[in-house]
Amino acid sequence: MMVPAPSANREDDMSKTNPGNFFEDFTLGQVIEHATPRTITEGDRAVYGSLYPTRFAVPSSAAFAASVGLDPHPVEELIGFHVAFGKTVPDVSLNAVANLGYAECRFHRPIVPGDTISTSSEVIGLKQNSNGKTGVVHVRSTATNQRGEVVIDWARWVMVHKRDPEAPAPETVVPELAPFVAAGDLVIPEGLDFTDYDVAAAGEPHRFDDYEVGEKIDHVDGVTLTDSEHQQATRLWQNTAKVHFNVDARPDGNRLIYGGHVISMARALSFNGLANAQLIAAINAGAHTSPAFGGDTVYAWSEVLDKAETAAPGVGALRLRLVATKGRDESMTLKGEDGKYAPGVLLDLDYWALVPR
Repeated sequence: MMVPAPSANREDDMSKTNPGNFFEDFTLGQVIEHATPRTITEGDRAVYGSLYPTRFAVPSSAAFAASVGLDPHPVEELIGFHVAFGKTVPDVSLNAVANLGYAECRFHRPIVPGDTISTSSEVIGLKQNSNGKTGVVHVRSTATNQRGEVVIDWARWVMVHKRDPEAPAPETVVPELAPFVAAGDLVIPEGLDFTDYDVAAAGEPHRFDDYEVGEKIDHVDGVTLTDSEHQQATRLWQNTAKVHFNVDARPDGNRLIYGGHVISMARALSFNGLANAQLIAAINAGAHTSPAFGGDTVYAWSEVLDKAETAAPGVGALRLRLVATKGRDESMTLKGEDGKYAPGVLLDLDYWALVPR
């Protein structure tokens, strides 16, 4: 049964404003139906392109998308992800310290303009931190369209402030999440056919067989983040987390860049070397390893982790690690000898992409 989020203002049940949920407001198994459904428009595609230097052919060209069997013309998968994610913020992470990671994210069907996205979440894990001031909340979220069809589902975990540090800690439950989505569990869009794929229109000749497991690709280009752009993006997705807008929300007075903004920036930068990685089929795991702020310059590199065939004509799948860094790291170093992330690493994202064979 879907239930509303618990009242976050326990001292005044008559309050009409909602300061958001704190760690002690969550209970294991709680299911939250998030407001507000949002309809995707062509405006989302246009603004996304103005925020990120994306050039992938499928979301850029209706004619190209139709030529590979996708008609009507889908938007970028990450538009759907950001919108669905944004729905969860007022109930799950309004009082977050930081979003920590993602797992088991699958894109079940392309999202097209006119689709209306709704999201619900189930609390699947709780763990109070040793400082007694914060805790980690694990949720599994599901986004559906206006027909009730699942479009995206994923797990994530977020560090949330406690309202009362003296409130008792819940029983610790940390869910076991799969390290990656198995290739056989990827959902291939209905009708997708790369048999007559136009590499000239796509921008690069590199196909499935041109990539080797273990290969690293330096995407070369960088983009300097600005507060105005990341706040515009975060508002576009109706993400209301305080740390992205309010300088009073962090002790250092900085506005934290929304992690999804870094994901989209890195994905767009990956076009240079992975232009034919047209569609994201799944996000296996993701970690925001360091905070990003306005003025940081983001670069990206990728590593090929695995390859798999699919049943769709002409379609292969590459499992890729996408790494975003503050400043360019030509050595493409993920972790040091101590096992810790190298200085400057902002994002470690493991995902499956569909490419022409």
